[in-house]
Amino acid sequence: MARTAPSSEPPPSHPGRLRARVSLRGVTPPSISGTSSSDITHPVSLPRVTMLSQETGSSVPQLTMQQPLEPPGQQPPGYGKCSPVASDAGKAAGCSAGSGSGGNVGKGPVICSTVGGNPYAGLVNHLRAAWLSGKTRPMEYRVAQLEALGRFLDEKKQEILEATALDMGKPSFEAYFTEILLCKNELNDTLNNLSHWMKDEHVDKNLVMQLDSAFIRKDPYGVVLIIAPWNYPIHLFLVPLIGAIAAGNCVVVKPSETTKHTERLVAEMLSCYLDNDCFAVVTAGVQETTRLLENKFDYIFFTGSPSVGRIIMTAAAKHLTPVTLELGGKNPCYVSDICDVQNVARRVAWGRFFNAGQTCIAPDYILCSVEMQEKLMPALREAITEFFGSNPRESPDFGRIVGDKQFRRVRALLCSGRVAIGGQTDEKERYIAPTVLADVLPCDPAMQEEIFGPILPIVVVANMDEAIDFINARPRPLAVYAFSCDSKVVNQVLERTSSGGFCGNDTLMHVTLTSLPFGGIGRSKALNLLAPWASVILPTVPKLC
Repeated sequence: MARTAPSSEPPPSHPGRLRARVSLRGVTPPSISGTSSSDITHPVSLPRVTMLSQETGSSVPQLTMQQPLEPPGQQPPGYGKCSPVASDAGKAAGCSAGSGSGGNVGKGPVICSTVGGNPYAGLVNHLRAAWLSGKTRPMEYRVAQLEALGRFLDEKKQEILEATALDMGKPSFEAYFTEILLCKNELNDTLNNLSHWMKDEHVDKNLVMQLDSAFIRKDPYGVVLIIAPWNYPIHLFLVPLIGAIAAGNCVVVKPSETTKHTERLVAEMLSCYLDNDCFAVVTAGVQETTRLLENKFDYIFFTGSPSVGRIIMTAAAKHLTPVTLELGGKNPCYVSDICDVQNVARRVAWGRFFNAGQTCIAPDYILCSVEMQEKLMPALREAITEFFGSNPRESPDFGRIVGDKQFRRVRALLCSGRVAIGGQTDEKERYIAPTVLADVLPCDPAMQEEIFGPILPIVVVANMDEAIDFINARPRPLAVYAFSCDSKVVNQVLERTSSGGFCGNDTLMHVTLTSLPFGGIGRSKALNLLAPWASVILPTVPKLC
């Protein structure tokens, strides 16, 4: 890696231990007043205000369902075609058909050739030829494509809300905040900083080199593959895509086949906004994705489970392709005996049950004393009722598990400890109530894997030292949370544990800052997703000139 000059700005990356997105809130958290989401302008305040809106009687906009999307039909290996309406949007976005296809505006290039029997070889070769032409390198081109993504989010807002509601019952405000607003924040941050990020970085020179030029130039990788998960099906493909475009790459996007309606929306609509010579959407299942991975990509970005991550890494190793794996993990939440119990309960309940618990950085379990466990139970019950009413099953603000397979896996974890709150399930609706499990043992099923559902186990520990030992004895998580009115306790947990992110006296909020990197260490993540100097680390590789 090339040596960089001392700078007042944060370094682009760090080869050692990096505690990304550290967020410490004060020991006396500010009061929160309910506000209608239409009155909110600052994105950081959105989630908590929404979840606490019932406290003051404010209303959260509900999703108005229009004609639902038809179930996706059989699609050939490749990407969707635009509808006539979407073609008009594509013209507005300034995208063009592939130069080799002679197709209509907004339609993806027709590439049916196979190389060595692989159905995706022609597509990858087409994108590589576009990248080698230098088309994606000028800043003006990158800005035009990024602005087209902004139009996609604005013009297809309602379709995104509908698709995520149909796929996983996602409440409209959760969908708007996570799938649209956070993406627009990343997009705006990238557009505002792109010219600075693209500048050469001049470095110090020794005495012999004083008359020479020495600088670092950030080059695109080339053709990038982004494989997105289902829990945030727009956000978790769009944020890496923003970074890849900003750095001048050509990109293949593979949305999750689990969220069928969102997958179809992305396949049919995104190609109407982006240049089809350089960007493509592939709709594929497991077998097709395996064939896709046989091709040589210059970078692969995957978000999902460790088991699939190993398959991705193995396939990438055949071509020595660099990979970013975002694999999640079990995120501990330590609650000290000295804290505001009501405040802790609200913030932990919001972080755990947001998106029905299907969030990779959600607090996965609580570590606290037996006395604090007894204090938390009524406070957590009150918080759940405050957020979702006396019957969360009827609440428009509580989602559903994404699929039958996922539902059965999460339901099986209810046998751990004892059910203190919730525990109700409905397989037909894929509904699992917000649930708190008390007296959970380290050997219980809920402690053997990432829960990824609306279940919150509580493990009793004697004190902070035992909690820290418990955390350090397990794989390093994506996030660690600590609650205490004593700042020394919070700082002790921060200093003595290792994780991708840390948030004191709150949950999830550290990811709302585009100025902080996001990522993990160890099994929770192979590389950092967001770098302090850019939105995504994958797009560029430093080059010494």
